[in-house]
Amino acid sequence: MAGPEAGGAGAGSAAGEAGPAAGEAGPAAGGGRPGQQVPRAEGGQHAPGGDSYAWYRRGLDLLSRGSPAAAAELLERAAEAEPGARSIREALARAQFDAGRYAQAADNFRQNVEAIPSDDYAHFGLGLALARGGDPAAAAVHLALAAAMRPELTHYTEALRGVRATLAARTEAGTAAAPAPAPDGDEPR
Repeated sequence: MAGPEAGGAGAGSAAGEAGPAAGEAGPAAGGGRPGQQVPRAEGGQHAPGGDSYAWYRRGLDLLSRGSPAAAAELLERAAEAEPGARSIREALARAQFDAGRYAQAADNFRQNVEAIPSDDYAHFGLGLALARGGDPAAAAVHLALAAAMRPELTHYTEALRGVRATLAARTEAGTAAAPAPAPDGDEPR
């Protein structure tokens, strides 16, 4: 099954907009001019420079370069600064999904579904996150909605088919109840 990055309304980043590479100093990476005081976050780490849009752009860049955990960190800051920005929340959910943080990804996709119930991509991402988190029954509902909204997107219908096959196999095996999801870092210890 493809991840939420497989397509949809906001599923890509613009090419050629890369900021400094990880570890390099620069405005988006929290660096500055020589001799300038660099802001620090909790734990002494560099706080990212710029505004929420710069964090969003840098987060998309990190996500496209295969660093979902680092992308999620920046995108969480952007989402805190702009809680109503659905594009930031979508990018954050994609990063969390790719980092294996399915419960957090589901929460962020769910917020976009609640804000705009006709957002097919939010339903698709929520469905995938729920499926990976161990709730194929709830996943099937959202994947069916996404597939109904955009029947021409084969990855939507393929994901729905996969979840329905999982449900059918569990029913046949007599295990219709979903097993407890594997921890993804969201559960209290």
